[in-house]
Amino acid sequence: MVIFLLLMLVPVAVSAVKYLLGERRENWQTADRSSAGLLPKASEHADAVIRVFAARTVRWRGIFAVHTWIVVKERGASRYSRYDYTAWGEPIRIDGFQADGRWFGAIPETVVSVDGPKAEELIPKIRSVIETYRFRAYGDYSAWPGPNSNTFVQAILNAVPELEAVLPPTAIGKDYPYHGDWVGLTPSRTGVFASLGGYLGLTIGWIEGVELNFFGGVLGFDIRRPALKLPGVGRLGLAVGP
Repeated sequence: MVIFLLLMLVPVAVSAVKYLLGERRENWQTADRSSAGLLPKASEHADAVIRVFAARTVRWRGIFAVHTWIVVKERGASRYSRYDYTAWGEPIRIDGFQADGRWFGAIPETVVSVDGPKAEELIPKIRSVIETYRFRAYGDYSAWPGPNSNTFVQAILNAVPELEAVLPPTAIGKDYPYHGDWVGLTPSRTGVFASLGGYLGLTIGWIEGVELNFFGGVLGFDIRRPALKLPGVGRLGLAVGP
């Protein structure tokens, strides 16, 4: 039990120190939200595009969690479509920010990157999930344990297993049971999971690796792309994205 608590608490403490010594404590209202240069100009890139980005959340919440969002572009389209799930207004926010913009000063990382014919095939499935998402009314958003931005993106990944994507261990809310299932197959269909309302859970799968969810914090390891998964810190090892 002592070892388990150390594995959960020490990484969070490290993340807290990084936050206190960094620049994330600046005024979020004036924080940089400009493009991070992760996407080519849509008008100059004819191929269909799918991207999932993750960036540390605003202020002290960034010690524990990231915010994720999804970006799509059909073949030949002149602009990207960005979808966020937020705590203000209607939860599903469309094109509220630049597609690859910094999240209130935090530079995003690419979690999913699919281009070309495969992206063209999968985009209709993604849009269908967004259009039929359950938690889309005012007041549905809940930072913890969910549904939040990570629950929203995870619901898309669940419905499109062809993406073979895994959100970072710091994507608190990704384990919130969107369909209310306590046990079942993992999103990639390569393993199984058990969850108690998003508060406690265990996931074992080839794509997902081994993840123990303890009140939102994830402790585990990636088998396919060797890495430790730690609360607060995230992945230590091979990158999950491109």
